Amino acid sequence: MNIMDFNVKKLAADAGTFLSRAVQFTEEKLGQAEKTELDAHLENLLSKAECTKIWTEKIMKQTEVLLQPNPNARIEEFVYEKLDRKAPSRLNNPELLGQYMIDAGTEFGPGTAYGNALIKCGETQKRIGTADRELIQTSALNFLTPLRNFIEGDYKTIAKERKLLQNKRLDLDAAKTRLKKAKAAEARNSQLNSARLEGDNIMVNFSYMLNFLHVKWLKIWAEEVTKSEQELRITQSEFDRQAEITRLLLEGISSTHAHHLRCLNDFVEAQMTYYAQCYQYMLDLQKQLGRNQLDDERGAAKHFPSKEEHVKKAQGKRVVCFPSSYLCNNNQTSATPTPSILPNVIVCSAMASTSGLVITPPPANLNDIKEYNGSRKARVLYDYDAANSTELSLLADEVITVFSVVGMDSDWLMGERGNQKGKVPITYLELLN
Repeated sequence: MNIMDFNVKKLAADAGTFLSRAVQFTEEKLGQAEKTELDAHLENLLSKAECTKIWTEKIMKQTEVLLQPNPNARIEEFVYEKLDRKAPSRLNNPELLGQYMIDAGTEFGPGTAYGNALIKCGETQKRIGTADRELIQTSALNFLTPLRNFIEGDYKTIAKERKLLQNKRLDLDAAKTRLKKAKAAEARNSQLNSARLEGDNIMVNFSYMLNFLHVKWLKIWAEEVTKSEQELRITQSEFDRQAEITRLLLEGISSTHAHHLRCLNDFVEAQMTYYAQCYQYMLDLQKQLGRNQLDDERGAAKHFPSKEEHVKKAQGKRVVCFPSSYLCNNNQTSATPTPSILPNVIVCSAMASTSGLVITPPPANLNDIKEYNGSRKARVLYDYDAANSTELSLLADEVITVFSVVGMDSDWLMGERGNQKGKVPITYLELLN
């Protein structure tokens, strides 16, 4: 029973305190009560703490967006974090792109130029994805976690103590108001007791009765003067103590800024490492692709000499085709030139028919097909995309039919594949025997 009485009394006291604070706060907003102002230093510290909290939240949220652009992934990570469970592992965007490139290059063929390049690009993208994952982990540990600890820890403590300071100030102002009213009632009581009534006017007597009742009611306040003064001293002491506690906590904001500065330097260093890795990976990839392209160009030049090289070769050597019957004629052996006498003469045997006619063999290289009247099969060395409707698109390793057309540029042949026909560059072809 005593415990219940104690709880009821405590509840009533708390309700009275809450009501007193509400009345004081309302009167302050309406301009009907005075308000104790905090000192300028404390107000400045409170403003600095509030500004730090607002900008820390903005920086933290935008950093999370930078590190994880996908909002669904951020929500999922937040839910798993609140549930104290580990989020499932997933490929990030660079790793996913790299996997697609590797799969495509494998499908197209690692031996082809495009397939090989796709595989190399995919491997580089996966390395970038790994570096991106390391950046997220490092930034979350060294930058986001300290910011979050400030918002959810230090600032919550500051906000709690600030709210308690506000309550102590309301209690102090309410005590001041009660003391002021008690003193006013006491002064009014003394004034009425010293006044004397004159005449027997009914209105005078009625006014005296009203004043008497009013004074009796005001005496309640007058009797509370001593109590109010004591209460004011207590509330003033509690307010000063709470103001000092709040001030000490707020002065720690400067240390928080210094700590966040170190965390910011760690974040910048992590970003610098990430971008340096990405640059190095892309630089290596560029060198690999450039080296492969150079090897392809050298291979093409080896199989297919340029037009200038063909001209020089034609000027240095004279091609002579002799019929077999002419080479086997004993009566004209002395007139037959020998290789030792004509080192620059290439002797090629001709196929002779029974009538003695000479048939010229197929050309030995692509440029010779210009002088060869007929079509040949050729294998495509590289993929080629047609620039316009007059050209024929090619796929590596396919076999097409090529032939020469009068008046066509020396670097081109007419290609035919089924019902498709168009110009093709001779450097992309290899003649088949």
